[in-house]
Amino acid sequence: MIRLSKLSDYAIVVLTTMARDPANHCGGATFPCGLLAQKSGVPEPTVAKLMKLLAKGGVVTSQRGMSGGYGLARGASDISVADIIAAVEGPISLTECVGGHDDTGCQVERLCAVRGNWDRINTALVGALSSVSLAEMAEPFIPAAYRDGVPRIKEIA
Repeated sequence: MIRLSKLSDYAIVVLTTMARDPANHCGGATFPCGLLAQKSGVPEPTVAKLMKLLAKGGVVTSQRGMSGGYGLARGASDISVADIIAAVEGPISLTECVGGHDDTGCQVERLCAVRGNWDRINTALVGALSSVSLAEMAEPFIPAAYRDGVPRIKEIA
């Protein structure tokens, strides 16, 4: 099973909370960790850990002082889900041989007949995650059958 870590999931929850907040409508708002924890439901120690990782990854900025906190480093439409995951977890790679970030490598890499296919799959996955923005994640999901406020049910012929 391929599954995001809880930290990546929580990072997206916290960042969508920031993107949705009316105070951030035009961007530039800062949020203290306590407020983000309260609004998102993610425990404050986890929010603090995430904000440090996201700041290091260039997804958020930090501001010290009385009116300090964290803010989005760029517009929500310019931050992708791939950016968020990479900031929290490091480079996105499905196996040891793609991504090139593991020094241990694979024991059979030289003989592997499927490495090129893993590269294709990893590229497709990164492309899919890169194509979804934080702004899109912040919007409520409405299934196609209910768009425009009109439920649509397929007729069976």
